[in-house]
Amino acid sequence: MTLKEVKPGQTVKVLSLGGEGAVKRRIMDMGITKGVEIFVRKVAPLGDPIEVNVRGYELSLRKADAEQINVQ
Repeated sequence: MTLKEVKPGQTVKVLSLGGEGAVKRRIMDMGITKGVEIFVRKVAPLGDPIEVNVRGYELSLRKADAEQINVQ
């Protein structure tokens, strides 16, 4: 399951990161790494952006980036 499929109000744990190069680096620069818990706060009506809490920070993720994050 990817982060894009998670419903608002759920907390999930990151299993692995997909993508390569700049996409993976951008995700990791936000503090999203393997084993981190992510709380999904809100998803925009068309699915972009996805607002999450990671390590106490509020972030907005692109739909394309959320598809690269595999969660449990």
